[in-house]
Amino acid sequence: MAMYISVPRDLTIVKTKVFFNLTKRQIICFGIGAAIGVPIFFLVKAVAVNISFATMAMLVVMMPCFMMAMYEKNGQPLEVILKHYIEAKFVRPKIRPYKTNNYYKLLEQLARSGEEENNVDMD
Repeated sequence: MAMYISVPRDLTIVKTKVFFNLTKRQIICFGIGAAIGVPIFFLVKAVAVNISFATMAMLVVMMPCFMMAMYEKNGQPLEVILKHYIEAKFVRPKIRPYKTNNYYKLLEQLARSGEEENNVDMD
């Protein structure tokens, strides 16, 4: 019986796994999420007494960290995608007029300024 192992053709997309088949980025993001989410769970549980509400609050707080760790599109992590989205929607102008550098107009202006200098020198 033959066993086959799939090997990707592009080895640049292969990431080094560190611990529990997770990358360093994923371990760091999960650790940050746990460091934020677990205290939130106990604080909300002490105030609200309802464990399901505390669990939902913990999940809502931890979800951005999990998304930063896991989501990747076209080789770009989530924060890069969000940065590009914010720049496209809010920072850059919505209407981008087509502008060219008209070198002939510049040459005409230089020629006119040269003519004006010649006229001034003759007087």
